Amino acid sequence: MAVCSISVVPVGTGSTSVSSYVARCHEVLKDFEGITYQLTPMATIIEGELDVLLRVVPELHRATFDGGAKRLLTTLIIDDRRDKETTMKGKVASVERKLGGKV
Repeated sequence: MAVCSISVVPVGTGSTSVSSYVARCHEVLKDFEGITYQLTPMATIIEGELDVLLRVVPELHRATFDGGAKRLLTTLIIDDRRDKETTMKGKVASVERKLGGKV
């Protein structure tokens, strides 16, 4: 299982708002089998098998271009561990334990 952070940013749309593009991407994600995802203020976090995650990325691009964007800047960070199972929830819980519940 891999966890990735993805941010697809449309450039030159004539507006500073990107929420409609983010919503389009989340419409794609909700119909994608084999992944779990979470919206955050600055990106979307997706977990699943790496090959599935890598199939998601072009679909998010397509949805953003279909929404009217002419140029995209995409940041993709992949955390792919082979020594143990990793999940979004597990990564957060690990930090919370180290903080002693002071979150």
